[in-house]
Amino acid sequence: MTSKYFKPKSLTWWTGFAAFVTGAIIAAGGEVEVLRTPANILSNMTDVPPAAMISFGLGLIGLRGKDG
Repeated sequence: MTSKYFKPKSLTWWTGFAAFVTGAIIAAGGEVEVLRTPANILSNMTDVPPAAMISFGLGLIGLRGKDG
């Protein structure tokens, strides 16, 4: 069974997944003690807000349809 959204052989899928996970780590870094150091490192590497990274990642993965 293959999923419509899970495409492990797609470079675009992995790019979206990486952006989504990076945004989630930065967003949760202030609340979760274990993620504080990785969140600081990742947030110092970019000026993009976490919400934009998450949205970009979901858009590349294809979870955001045109209707919502």
